[in-house]
Amino acid sequence: MSRSTCLRAFRSLTSPTYAPYRCTQPARCISQTTTIPAPPPPPSEPPKAPTKQEHTLDSLMSTIDSNFRRASPDYFSNLIPGQSGPMRNLAMRDWDEDDKHKLHVYSHKHNTHITLSKPNRDALISVSCGNIGFRKAGRGTYDAAYQLAAFVMSRIQDKGLLPQIKKLELIYRGFGSGREAVTKAILGSEGKRIRPLIVKLSDSTRLKFGGVRSKKPRRLG
Repeated sequence: MSRSTCLRAFRSLTSPTYAPYRCTQPARCISQTTTIPAPPPPPSEPPKAPTKQEHTLDSLMSTIDSNFRRASPDYFSNLIPGQSGPMRNLAMRDWDEDDKHKLHVYSHKHNTHITLSKPNRDALISVSCGNIGFRKAGRGTYDAAYQLAAFVMSRIQDKGLLPQIKKLELIYRGFGSGREAVTKAILGSEGKRIRPLIVKLSDSTRLKFGGVRSKKPRRLG
């Protein structure tokens, strides 16, 4: 289509003959346009009443609080079945002052050590199989440990320590042959004066949990 043809078509559209097909609505200014009003806010809802569960929880907490405020030893004593009178500490014995002497028996593969200590951990007698004449491999034998136990018991009697010892705790450590030997000596005639004083027997053998790799065991031959 040529340029002149386009101009004739444009003039025919803008001529007065096409006036009935024109938009006769007057144009409005931008300032006269109306805006859609915002919807009114919803009416405020009345506060909800507490549910049954919330009411029960609040009443339970208030009851517990009031009970603790007015609590007394007599009140708590009724909570324990078979408990009569004011409440007392059932584990009080564990917190009492320790008044027992300690007889430590440390036995391992190569030697046996026996130590008698005061309740405050001060050592009174501390000897091993080497102190009574055993040397090298002989210190780890059963006979050496038995003679060591007999020597310690006679030493306690000679030094006059028996009147001081009211209670005695026997503490084992290690699983050497001396462990059984010392037990036999205490149960025998050598320990007849020490045996009635023993009130507690415990084992303090150390156990390893994790840690570094252990030393390679020694193998001969």
